[in-house]
Amino acid sequence: METATKTKITIESVINAPVEKVWQLWSAPEHITKWCSASDDWHTPRAENDLRTGGAFSSRMEAKDGSFGFDFGGVYDNVQTHELIEYTIGDGRKVSTHFTTEGKGTKVVQTFEAENENPAEMQRAGWQAILDNFKKYVEAN
Repeated sequence: METATKTKITIESVINAPVEKVWQLWSAPEHITKWCSASDDWHTPRAENDLRTGGAFSSRMEAKDGSFGFDFGGVYDNVQTHELIEYTIGDGRKVSTHFTTEGKGTKVVQTFEAENENPAEMQRAGWQAILDNFKKYVEAN
């Protein structure tokens, strides 16, 4: 039985788009490959997504120069259309993403369990950068 308390990190953004559009661009693989990176020198060349409770997802994230890359994936624990996505990453960590209508926009709040290899602030900055890139992508499309 695990007794250690996991560090949870929360990031958020308000996106100037209705929740239906935010949900579609968040979950469709052809869109994930266009926004899922923390910086311009990284990209996601491949994404698969079966967005339903019990469904799986997988993305390949790589440095554009080919120096490093990794697969990011897991299984959905709870999917409530236009409201909530909860999943377990392949390494066992839990993530929840809430979508809430706020005025004419959508507030996205994501909470994830930190891993132990990198400082929490570095993880927060990386996940927030990806969310910021998503916001930029949605508002430009």
